[in-house]
Amino acid sequence: MIVNSTDGGNIVLKGSSLVLAIAAMALLVMPKAGLAANSAPAIVAFDAAFAKVTDCTYKLHAHEVLGSATQDRVYDYSFMKPHFAKTLIESGDGKGSGGVWSGGDTVSGHQGGFLSGIHLTVSLNDHRATSLRGYTIPDGLMQNIVATYANTPGKLSQSPGGKIAGVDTDRLVLDVTDPSSDGGVSKKILYLSQTTHFPMREIMYAGAQVVLDQSITDIKTNVGLTQGDF
Repeated sequence: MIVNSTDGGNIVLKGSSLVLAIAAMALLVMPKAGLAANSAPAIVAFDAAFAKVTDCTYKLHAHEVLGSATQDRVYDYSFMKPHFAKTLIESGDGKGSGGVWSGGDTVSGHQGGFLSGIHLTVSLNDHRATSLRGYTIPDGLMQNIVATYANTPGKLSQSPGGKIAGVDTDRLVLDVTDPSSDGGVSKKILYLSQTTHFPMREIMYAGAQVVLDQSITDIKTNVGLTQGDF
């Protein structure tokens, strides 16, 4: 994800080598050493559905809260396996800014407006390349959102989630064992379509406060993206 920049430098990620890029992606989706992954039928169904996807585009509508500060954005996401991701802030703070991640630990990006021709390459976790709560471009990828429910230590449960936009959903609830290791988040809730098995909405809590409420819409899969699109 791309965030506010004090010097106009929203960014894009660019890996130094294919080996490093693949290794970095593996770290994003694998459980920590010594910890058993959580299991739920909805996660298994997502994994099976996503295995058939070579590339995809979607919109990520994100509302974030950090202390007294809030941030509302709509991101246009493009992703191609194994590790290419591009975002553009369609509306909200930083509108017109974009970033590209090609695996690894850096991002390359640009600000909107008359500075759009100026590109910078920075660390993946540089404040200019992250959202209000520090989320990165790969954090907004569907497979990484779902992976946090499998890999974050805590109590995971699944139940029917009702309808979202007329679609029946499965609801995952994760009570985080150690919120201090997860940005203060104590509970995470994810709604996945029972039709496509892709995530539709996620809500995160720090205690009683909602600190992230994001929805994924306009998902299109296997649209024919190439490396040149990134």
